Amino acid sequence: MKMIRPIVNISKIIENYDAVIVGFNGVLSDGASIKQEAVNALINAKTRGKSIVLCSNTGLRVSQLSDFLVQNKVPLKLFDAIITAGEILHYKLKKRSGEYASLGRNFYILGSRDNIGVFSQLDYHPVSDIEHASFIYMDSAASAEDTPDTYLHELEHAAALGLPFVCAGNDTSSYKDGKICVASGTLAEQYAVLGGSILTVGKPDPVVMAYCMEAMPSNITKDKILVIGDNMSTDIKGANLAGFDSVLVSKGVHVNFLGEGYISDVAKTRELSVNIDAYPDFVISNLRW
Repeated sequence: MKMIRPIVNISKIIENYDAVIVGFNGVLSDGASIKQEAVNALINAKTRGKSIVLCSNTGLRVSQLSDFLVQNKVPLKLFDAIITAGEILHYKLKKRSGEYASLGRNFYILGSRDNIGVFSQLDYHPVSDIEHASFIYMDSAASAEDTPDTYLHELEHAAALGLPFVCAGNDTSSYKDGKICVASGTLAEQYAVLGGSILTVGKPDPVVMAYCMEAMPSNITKDKILVIGDNMSTDIKGANLAGFDSVLVSKGVHVNFLGEGYISDVAKTRELSVNIDAYPDFVISNLRW
């Protein structure tokens, strides 16, 4: 197992890299507001010539996430590219090739109905009765208090009907109104246990990291790319699979386990790494310069 080094400031290691792949929720946002300290860190990295790609497992389209960033005074010029699971899923639904070719047009929404932008301008239709659906879709939980049991009846019904489960992102935990809550990845795992088929898009899929690398200057090599994320099973696992170095932000979705200390708990980080089989090179409590 690789050694995990605690750091307090990203400036201590950034000169070893030419490019950064940074997550959104848990790194730049706490689920309710932008972390200005993290934005300032990226501004400092950009002024030093670093390429920066924002890569998120959010179900938002790139235009939606960009609008949110502008509204919160985050300069879009910081990023060489913005890549979201929602945008990738939109493309796959539009192209309808491979495993998406046999999907029907009617979908039933699990959880929040606030964002179905992945279906914008596509010939897909939400239905209120699961009996009339050809697949189920989830973007996020309806409430921060939701648990997997909240959706168990719907999952069992969908599995009995043989409906595929489509979701943007593989995260098992995410944010709702600033609180850490269950995410679509947890329900997808439960659906698989029930015998249902799953179509998910997002990190840690190496294809997503390949998209990030394609957005960078062609002379940047893998050993000069640093991934910064708060989720072991998506950000850090994705970095491991792609062969990139990584930094775990400990005051993100794993904060209840890793604690809120200014200096991250390396022993706890190592324990979590072993449990998930994902290994960061560094751990920092929050992204700061």
